[in-house]
Formats: sequence, structure tokens, C-alpha cells
Amino acid sequence: MAWTLAAPCRFEQDIKKSRFLAIAAPASDPGKAQSFIERCGEGDARHYCWAYRIAGEYRWNDAGEPAGTAGRPILAAIDGQQLDQVVVVVARWFGGIKLGAGGLVRAYGGSAAECLRSATRAEIVVYQRQRLRLDFDALGNVHVCLQQFAAHRVEERFDAQGVELLIDVRADQAPAFAQALRDATRGAIVVSHADALPQAPYSPD
Repeated sequence: MAWTLAAPCRFEQDIKKSRFLAIAAPASDPGKAQSFIERCGEGDARHYCWAYRIAGEYRWNDAGEPAGTAGRPILAAIDGQQLDQVVVVVARWFGGIKLGAGGLVRAYGGSAAECLRSATRAEIVVYQRQRLRLDFDALGNVHVCLQQFAAHRVEERFDAQGVELLIDVRADQAPAFAQALRDATRGAIVVSHADALPQAPYSPD
């Protein structure tokens, strides 16, 4: 089971007169992560260091701090909390006292970790998109199955031959869902499968 953030969160602390502000958010793809980073970097802080983890893809940036003292510790905080599809930006307002390499690692990594530790989490669920073809008289029973499995109806079309539904169902429930459909329609349904759709939280697109 994998987890991301349910909503953006933030954490702020002062370390030797420098102010550190960590802001984290869910990001389902690199483009969304980069947009978040750009929005966070529009203030007056001296440094906006960041990292994100999205499945096997990850990036970080020290944003002018000594190499390895900011971006990597932020990424380590994400991985340490066992999170995925997450982006974290840590802004620093310099207070006049140098922290040294070790101090920067602790400050950036610690700020990110505290931010993520306080966040509300959401399970990353993989959905399977299915196309259902059925007769008119089976539609009521199929709708009952959709409710029982919390499947999402993306599209519903009617024509002279019957009804076509496009639905998303949790991939781990897909076999049981297919059996329930067959039982509910006495086998009079055609199910075709599309690609898996990772969504957290769910958004039919």
C-alpha cells in the first residue's frame, strides 16, 4: 500500500535566526510538481530548495545552497516517510548566521520531515477503466453493482442495441466486480478493459 498527501501542508521554524518554511503537496505527475515549485518560489526568500518523488521518478534542487545540503535531505525526508506522488519546497530567509553543511542538512531535511509528519495522508489507489456493454433491462442491476464496489461511472451512452458504460473500479477489486456483473446480468454483459489509472485522490480523467 502506498500513500501520498490528502492536501497541502506547511511547517515553519527558526534556526539560528534563519527562517525555514516547508510546504508540501500531492503531485500525480512531474508537470504538477514543477507548477507547485514555481508558485512557491514567487516570494522574497533567499533560497527555494525542493524535491519530489513520483513513483520511480525523482528530482531535487539545492537552489544556491552548497551541493547536497538541501535538495537531497528533502528527498530523504519524503522517502523516510514512505510517501509517493509528493513535492516539497523549503524556503529559507537567511538570518546572518551560517549553519555549515551539517546544519543545513539538518535544517532542510528536518523542516521537510516535520511538515510531512503532520500531514493528512491519502492512499494511492490504482483504478482499472472498463467498458461495459449490456441490455436496457440489466441497467438497474448493474447500477447496484457499481454502488456495492464504489465504482465510478465516467460515461453512460444509450443506443438501439442497449447501454454502454465507461467505469473506473479499483484494480484490486476488478475480478470480484466482474463476477458480480456476470451474476447480476446472468452473463449477458460484455466487459472490455483499458489501462490502469493511478489516482490519489480519485479524479476521472
